[in-house]
Amino acid sequence: MTSDDHQIRELFARLMQAWTDNDSAAYAACFTTDSDYVSYDGTRAVGRTAMQDAHDRLFRGVLAGSALVGEVESIRQIAPSVAVVHGTASVLMPWRSKLPKRRLSRQTLVAVRTTEGWRFAALHNGRVRPVRIPPPDSMPSRMAQRMGHLARRFGIGHGAMTRT
Repeated sequence: MTSDDHQIRELFARLMQAWTDNDSAAYAACFTTDSDYVSYDGTRAVGRTAMQDAHDRLFRGVLAGSALVGEVESIRQIAPSVAVVHGTASVLMPWRSKLPKRRLSRQTLVAVRTTEGWRFAALHNGRVRPVRIPPPDSMPSRMAQRMGHLARRFGIGHGAMTRT
């Protein structure tokens, strides 16, 4: 493990600890001032201040007393001062003793080296809910193929838009 990897893992650990402490200022300090944060439900906060404000409301409201539990899956340095980080984490509510599977999320983070050390410039969070892809000859696939054929035949849907 490189020194950068170690520092990025420490940053991820600080992020989780700040959440567990319900400290929105310490949580926000893990991010750059111009960070871009997409939550599991698709909401977006642009800038450290907006993200801190949202987490302050969460920590004083529906996520009060919650902990963030997780780990770094991988770190891939794509430039000397930029790394893509994948992690998994889940919010553990204070009345739970173990994590529910449906709460597991995967984060894609962009870490950048700043004058203050490594910080996250972006975070995108999505629930881990794999969907099995139906084989091309399955009933759902055959139905989708047939519906597409009918849409093209009758000039409806996006197929109609490409004919102009």
